[in-house]
Amino acid sequence: MPKFRWKGKDANGAEVSGVITADSKEAVTLQLRRKKITPTKVAMSLKDMEIKIPGLGTKISERDIVVFTRTFATMVDAGLPLVQCLEILSEQTANPKFSQAIMDISQSVESGSTYADALRKHPKIFDDLYCNMVEAGETGGILDTILNRLAGYMEKSITIKRQVKSAMVYPTVVIGVAVVVIVFLMYAVIPTFAEIFSSLGATLPLPTQIVISTSEFVHANLLILIAIGIGIVFAIRYIRKTDKGRMTMDAMALKMPVFGELLRKVSVAKFTRTLSTLIASGVPILEGLEITAKTSGNKVIEEAIMKTRVSISEGKTISEPLAATEVFPPMVTQMIAVGETTGALDAMLEKIADFYDEEVDIAVQNLTQLLEPMLMVFLGVSIGFIVIAMYMPMFSLIGELSR
Repeated sequence: MPKFRWKGKDANGAEVSGVITADSKEAVTLQLRRKKITPTKVAMSLKDMEIKIPGLGTKISERDIVVFTRTFATMVDAGLPLVQCLEILSEQTANPKFSQAIMDISQSVESGSTYADALRKHPKIFDDLYCNMVEAGETGGILDTILNRLAGYMEKSITIKRQVKSAMVYPTVVIGVAVVVIVFLMYAVIPTFAEIFSSLGATLPLPTQIVISTSEFVHANLLILIAIGIGIVFAIRYIRKTDKGRMTMDAMALKMPVFGELLRKVSVAKFTRTLSTLIASGVPILEGLEITAKTSGNKVIEEAIMKTRVSISEGKTISEPLAATEVFPPMVTQMIAVGETTGALDAMLEKIADFYDEEVDIAVQNLTQLLEPMLMVFLGVSIGFIVIAMYMPMFSLIGELSR
């Protein structure tokens, strides 16, 4: 969308100027008149024109949304009108894509839409959880409180994601480097040693024969191996797009020796915190469970929550069907049962989420401590085996020459 530089006079007759993003000159003029500014000049800004390349657009991060939400809550609490808040935030937001989205929301609100309905027009930025909580805040007249609660929820969610990613980065990098080094040795270094041994007529021990045979296979089929690797990646992505495939892979992920327990704790923390935030914000329990299921990130957890939702619609409590799924730990379902009995379900869910946030911290630390020696052993054994296998024929040749 183009940007326009404008000049005009405000209600007091003072000269003012600025830049506005809009579809046309007429749209700029309309915006200025709404602000009680009489435009004297409106021209497209060549300096500020954006060159858009497909696939390389500016991404709106979760952190951008958190900052927007927190700032918007402060401005609403100060008593500023919604439209004015949105216009100010649109001008202050550095991300041009997000800035335009906020301006669109502002125009929708000014046209008579509720804030929640205006947000729903941008589903790629604001999900169902966000929109439903905003709607509950508007209905209850506590929008600023809901927005602060929502920002806090998102900040904790970002923290958990960052912890899990940090736990995955180290082993991924180490294994990736190991694979690259081994492939380089097999493709470029081992063939040279094989030619030397062949010219000298050396008798090759079994480890050396294994390494050279593997090198010959890699050298002859490198492109095929790369194609197979790429094919596996695309196959996994395709399978995950199907409900059955995603269910199978998510179930396997939860059963993994070390990572599975970490993923389960992350899922429990996310489920309890999301549901607690929704219930505390006034969202109905059935609607809250549906939103929580969609945002769980794991198909097994999602199915368990949806089964629980069906049971609740038939008159049952939350804890009984949750326990029947055998997906959530017994402690979680027992604490939820206590929360239902005492009428403080949202507070109990919040306590469970805090507990599992700490469990995730501990699990990430333990995982890092466990993986570090295991990866060192893997590197030492794999690369050490190749090096020793290549030196073994040299020892026998030196022994024959010394006789």
